[in-house]
Amino acid sequence: MIEVKDLNVDSLQCTITFVYEDQQTDSKILERLKSKKVFEGKSEQIFYRTTNDLNYEIFVGLGKYEELERNDFVNAIAKAMKQAEKLNVDNIGIYFIKVKELCTGATTKAIVEGVKLSGYKFSKYNKGKESYNPYVTILGAPKEKAGKMVEKIAEASNVIDGVILARDLVNEPANILYPETLAERAALVGKESGFEVEILDKNEIEKLGMKAFLEVAKGSIHEPKLIVMRYMGNPKNNEKIGLVGKGLTFDTGGYSLKPSTSMDTMKSDMGGAAAVIGTMQALAKNKVQKNVIAVVAACENAISGGSYKPGDIIGSMAGKNIEVLNTDAEGRLTLVDAITYIIEKENVEKIVDVATLTGAVLVALGTEITGVISNNDDFYDELLVAGKRSGEKFWRLPNDKCFKKLYKGDFAELKNTGGRNAGTITAGMFIEEFVQDKPWLHLDIAGTSWTDNGNDCTPKGGTGAPVKTLYELVVKHVCKHSK
Repeated sequence: MIEVKDLNVDSLQCTITFVYEDQQTDSKILERLKSKKVFEGKSEQIFYRTTNDLNYEIFVGLGKYEELERNDFVNAIAKAMKQAEKLNVDNIGIYFIKVKELCTGATTKAIVEGVKLSGYKFSKYNKGKESYNPYVTILGAPKEKAGKMVEKIAEASNVIDGVILARDLVNEPANILYPETLAERAALVGKESGFEVEILDKNEIEKLGMKAFLEVAKGSIHEPKLIVMRYMGNPKNNEKIGLVGKGLTFDTGGYSLKPSTSMDTMKSDMGGAAAVIGTMQALAKNKVQKNVIAVVAACENAISGGSYKPGDIIGSMAGKNIEVLNTDAEGRLTLVDAITYIIEKENVEKIVDVATLTGAVLVALGTEITGVISNNDDFYDELLVAGKRSGEKFWRLPNDKCFKKLYKGDFAELKNTGGRNAGTITAGMFIEEFVQDKPWLHLDIAGTSWTDNGNDCTPKGGTGAPVKTLYELVVKHVCKHSK
């Protein structure tokens, strides 16, 4: 639990104080530590001591005031919480501090994020590793802002719970989480959070003409499920934004088989689905006054005698024929049918698709920045504003018509891969062929939805990206960014 109020610090087992390297403090203890260079407030520096009451004081360095970014602050909070966990305290006070370019509300949300994510562990199958969930009080906050801070704590807690849900889904092994059980999880989340969930089975998917989706799915013993989630937070308004998440609960690559060294993390190929489910939970719990439809085409890309093959020509719900050159370029095939569905059956005005789509995006942007393809400058600007609020980073790649020739089919209208060059771009532009000129964002999270190198906020596994940004995009997607 996190709250904001004034307390006698003697009632707390531990206090956390943030210190800037280039700012003087009112604390004689801190100034003495600085003068002796024991603790100088440098970035990532941490020091703790025992008080006369046998409680603890933790000091965390933030570096220079002008250089501190939002994510640096979140990570500093998480580092302090990790230290508190080692000290085995469960009643903590965190002193509020001014952070450059963050208002009181944004600072409060960052504190909530650092506190809650620092304690995250996927311990379901690892006995003895329990999540750390202490009682936290924010101290020294502006009294006139206390009421607003309480609201922001509640809002941020629900958003971070959405991030945690997305992490949990990604971290589940594929023998536990497959299309049917993913659909069940989505339905349960909807029931608990307050949004409608409709699950379409294979026969219903066939009636819709979702041929590309079915081709990818037909090699698995697990039948596909189309998961449709509807949150109508403002029924008086007809505007609806659509979220589409890639839902490959496991991806072998099919007959274009992945190397064994790349196979164990393919349970994470439904990171897009996890993100949109987590976002829907956050929106519903916060009773956001927006209308959002989310769709996941859930299936496995497996190998059997019935699997689709390189060289096959397949159809799609949109009526376009596709030449399959690589069965490991399967996600875009499921996405285009899901996008056609959300446009034609759910009548959304804008679309965001989220997918662990290409290894090429890691080559281009690494693991900290999500690659973006878009057909609409204003919508992309809205994304940048949302990312600024969330702390998640994005970079737009070009969708120039010169790339179209790379995925133009020889024996059908399109082919499902444009080859090695511009792999992230051609994958996104292939999807663009199906968006029917709707304002559209394609987020390739192959680099950002999973980490092999854990930190204080995010252990190895699913990261929950980009739940925070999707939430901000929906809540405040009217762009106030000055170009």
